[in-house]
Amino acid sequence: MLYQILKTLVSIGIRLYYKEIKVVNKNNLPENGPCIYIANHPNTLMDAWILGYVSKIPIFFIAKATLFSSPLKLKILRSLNMIPINRRGEGQIKGVSNSDSFENCYKILEEKKCLLIFPEGTSFLERHLRELKSGTARIALEAERRNNSLLDLKIIPLGLNYQNAERFRTSVMVHVGQSISVKEYVAEFELNQGLAAKKLTEIFRVRLEQVLINSGEKEEEILIDELHQIFKSKYIKSKQKGIQGEFDLLKKIRDNIEEIKLSRAYQIQEIQEIVASLKSKLDQFEINSDFLDRRFRTKMFLRQVLFSFIFLIIGFPFFLFGVIHNYFQYKLTDLLVPKLTKDVEYYAPISVLLGLLLYPLIYLTFMFVAKHFLEINWYEQLIYFCAMPITGLMAFSLNNYFKHVLHKWRFLMHLFSDKFQIEKLKYEKEKLRNLLFEN
Repeated sequence: MLYQILKTLVSIGIRLYYKEIKVVNKNNLPENGPCIYIANHPNTLMDAWILGYVSKIPIFFIAKATLFSSPLKLKILRSLNMIPINRRGEGQIKGVSNSDSFENCYKILEEKKCLLIFPEGTSFLERHLRELKSGTARIALEAERRNNSLLDLKIIPLGLNYQNAERFRTSVMVHVGQSISVKEYVAEFELNQGLAAKKLTEIFRVRLEQVLINSGEKEEEILIDELHQIFKSKYIKSKQKGIQGEFDLLKKIRDNIEEIKLSRAYQIQEIQEIVASLKSKLDQFEINSDFLDRRFRTKMFLRQVLFSFIFLIIGFPFFLFGVIHNYFQYKLTDLLVPKLTKDVEYYAPISVLLGLLLYPLIYLTFMFVAKHFLEINWYEQLIYFCAMPITGLMAFSLNNYFKHVLHKWRFLMHLFSDKFQIEKLKYEKEKLRNLLFEN
């Protein structure tokens, strides 16, 4: 009961926090168990919440025992389908026994239910898939062995691909891979548990890399992100829209960088130099890279800017209403989150939890004041309450749109005052495009 209540609340929180949650290959998600979801782990609690949100069936989560550091936490978190595991180097948590937790896992699978495990063990906000622990494979193989290979347990690889994991109103794509059968490894597990678990874990790694935009070292990840920022453009047609279109481009950039490293490694430095030059000039001119892809017609451009400002003027009352009713809790969350944690991986889940507390509290305060001074009836109170979060999201979108219009206006001014520099930027971007995509 508590699980369903909190799942509903958290689902509301993450749908408000993220603009788009795209599920690729949703048909690969099972309608029933037994199954184990395995996923990468870049965003701490948010990863489990999002997978719980997209899953068609309830999930039981394996979590580090340090989260269960008191009897009260132990009781509450267990009621939320969380199973504690003591990890090496973190000490033993009182009331947590790994053997009991593993028995609980086997029982859950035997009851045709679903487990979620993050085989990396720890959470870091990066696109690189870290070394996988073999514990997931051991749990799966032991569950099948205990049931004479009749359990028909399936492992479902899930790739969590965030646009900007810690930022409000960005997007996330969940890529669901093909299921992995376990029972064919049981005979080998009975002969050599370590070797069989290692083999199965390697298969997990390969399958997870297939559903991730996986990059190499940190320097390469930064270069790929910078290239993505330069080449993503609303002015170039693509087959896929939204978050999937962005990740298709990101994957193409990563694959091309890998190919260049193998066949023309000498060009990597040239690519890095052009990227640095472009970023510096774009920042200096305060314009977006995708404006360089536009076919410019003066009258059309001026008309678009004019209509944009008219739209902003019409939307200003909604913007003002939204700001008045949402600015305090929005800024308070921004202020509190860095004080509550130094780890960027916890920014998003803490923001959601604070939001679930602060926003309703402030909205109810506004309603109390309005009812006291304006004497509005219940129907008007309901409209007022619903208007506050809706106009808050509108205010956020209008603010971003206003910034976009300013960038567009600056671009227009630079075209008139410094056309040579704009043409030089276009030339550099086209040269970079040829190096990356055409050779």
